[in-house]
Amino acid sequence: MSRVDSEEKKKSRKGKEKIIEIGINEISHASRTILVKNKIQRQAKKRQEEPLSETKLAMIKRKQNREMLGIVYLFALIFFAMIVYFCHFILFQAEDKMGSPYNARIDYLSSKTIRGEIQTADGMVLAKTVNKEDGTESREYPGGAAFAHPIGYSVKGKTGIEALGNYYLTNSGINPLQKFMNEIENRKNPGDTLVTTLHSDLQKLAYSLLDGRKGSIICMEPSTGRILAMASAPSFDPNALESNWESLIADENTDGNLVNRATQGLYPPGSTFKLLMALEYIREHPADWQDFNFKCRGEYTDPSNPANVVHCYNGEVHGTVNLESALADSCNSAFAFIGSEIDVNRLRNLTEDFFYNKDLSIGLPSKAGQFTLTADSPTWLKMQSGIGQGETLCSPMQNLCMVSAIANHGTLVYPSILSEVKSKEGTIVHEFPKGEELTLLSSSESDALKQFMRSVVTEGTASALKTKAYQACGKTGSAQVKEAGKMRTNAWFVGFAPMDDPKLAVCVLIEDGDRRKDSGSSCQRTF
Repeated sequence: MSRVDSEEKKKSRKGKEKIIEIGINEISHASRTILVKNKIQRQAKKRQEEPLSETKLAMIKRKQNREMLGIVYLFALIFFAMIVYFCHFILFQAEDKMGSPYNARIDYLSSKTIRGEIQTADGMVLAKTVNKEDGTESREYPGGAAFAHPIGYSVKGKTGIEALGNYYLTNSGINPLQKFMNEIENRKNPGDTLVTTLHSDLQKLAYSLLDGRKGSIICMEPSTGRILAMASAPSFDPNALESNWESLIADENTDGNLVNRATQGLYPPGSTFKLLMALEYIREHPADWQDFNFKCRGEYTDPSNPANVVHCYNGEVHGTVNLESALADSCNSAFAFIGSEIDVNRLRNLTEDFFYNKDLSIGLPSKAGQFTLTADSPTWLKMQSGIGQGETLCSPMQNLCMVSAIANHGTLVYPSILSEVKSKEGTIVHEFPKGEELTLLSSSESDALKQFMRSVVTEGTASALKTKAYQACGKTGSAQVKEAGKMRTNAWFVGFAPMDDPKLAVCVLIEDGDRRKDSGSSCQRTF
């Protein structure tokens, strides 16, 4: 019994010794770990306290400099981008934004300013603000219906020049001291006067020549792009707009009184399109276009479908014609043939240079012309397009730009209708720049077309303009359209005078008119 107890005691003592040994080992390991950590910390601290070598210091500085330069470049780029944006905004967007009806500043200016006058280039007042007996203000239009479409109105919204020049009309360029005095006395400042490029006598004449018929007459100075007249009929009385508003917008009113046909009307160009067809033929045959020869029998038949026939006007047989006489006589057969033969893709590019399928806006409501012909279009449609029919559409403004480019040696000066802004004191506070110059055809091409158009007057369909007083160049046109199930013919004329130094380019469109009688006589009186 005692031996067993003795052995158990030994085992117990050995177990305790083993446990103690394990504990000592763990303590020893922990101590070593702490010592190692302390050593590492001392070494790190020592390294920190040691002075850096010049090489290491330079490397650190370069790294820091790169980081700083990156930040500097980033802010410099942002600053430069802001400068570019502001310059672009001031040069190209500021005027539109300032005149926008959504610009809250305009409302503020309106509350502080009496809306300014609109005048013609020769000083006729076209719009002015008057005070009523009850103290309210109203807008009056001394020019009446003759000027209604280009000037527009400022009730029931704003349109025309009233909208285009809204910012200038609600601003005041008078003496700052006078502004200060008006502010103290709670008086409104007189708004600036907006001067247009329109000429009163020419505008009145153009409107009177329409004589109540639906249509448009526009006149432009080719060398400057200034719109001298823009008449559209039927018109409306801007002084009675509010009282007549419901009848003007009624569904049963089919006259389109509020539509500015000069810029918003789209019509088949008819034979005036033959000028572009002739130009395309010249470009595709630069060496031998003078040798063009076609025998007109009064009609031209679609080779792929004899049922499709293009007839000359009133079935007239022109005999053998070259390119010049074909244009002078407005030979449909010759140009239907040309339309079926030329490169449609090149023709499409040419028409787009003359603003087909593109916006041609001078700041007034407008619509883009349409040219949809493709290389895959049937021959019949190509023949129709060759004489300005088919699916081709253009506005009178667009046709005016075409003939103005021809008159100005191939260069179109983009049209403009605003001239300058003057304070009530007469000081010029802003001048509108001349329109952009666009080269649409070469000088030799324009010379050829000029001669063609001169032949139209001396030997062809515009003989009403033949006179010793001046040398006019022109092109007549008639385009058939179907309206309410009935066929009617629109009459066109485009031209300029004098031939050698054109001062005036004109476009006349008369809906349901006679190309020789209506458009020709209108241009004769305009020139």
